[in-house]
Amino acid sequence: MFESLLPKNFVEEFSAELEKGGISGLQAYSKGTTSLVFTGNLGEKKVIVKLQRPDSPRNNFEREAKLIQVVSRFGITPPLLSTGVFKGLNYMVREFASGEPILYADLEKSHIIEIALKAALLDRLGLDHGQIQGGKHIIIGEPVYFIDFEKANWRRPRNLTSAMAMMFLGDNSIAKRIREKFSLGRDFLDELRNELVEYKKTAKLSGILGLLSRL
Repeated sequence: MFESLLPKNFVEEFSAELEKGGISGLQAYSKGTTSLVFTGNLGEKKVIVKLQRPDSPRNNFEREAKLIQVVSRFGITPPLLSTGVFKGLNYMVREFASGEPILYADLEKSHIIEIALKAALLDRLGLDHGQIQGGKHIIIGEPVYFIDFEKANWRRPRNLTSAMAMMFLGDNSIAKRIREKFSLGRDFLDELRNELVEYKKTAKLSGILGLLSRL
């Protein structure tokens, strides 16, 4: 998967370096615009190893690692286990988020409420994730996790409004699937819009949670 970006001997040497820290079974998993992602095992734990792409013009690993350390304390994202540099490329290791991306998952009411609570908590922390509406950065499992904070920043947060738009109000496969599953009509959607307006004004979450509890 990464042959065009990383020579085979580099991956072998990187794997050997990680094994010194107890991480074994390194396997290519996915690639993004700024990183290459592997899975591995640390004892009985499955882990994610995120390595800076050698052709990436942007190196924000240190900033992302600090953000993960902050939000993982609140159970929003899996814990960061370690960071390092290998042959000039930054990497980080975190626990694996088990589950399915929201884009493909069959959501229950409990998942939706947990997403709302964690998105609102990010809002209260003042951290905007920045990529919620893509559908790939919320993992539906036990627990629900938000992942990939490389574009997150301390700016005016829109996490809850973005999550609610993605799950209910948007013209996308996630919202269509949820509206069909819970038989949601215009009245519910209008009420949700009104509660989101109130949330933007007051930051009160009770109205939205009350509405979601009726699903």
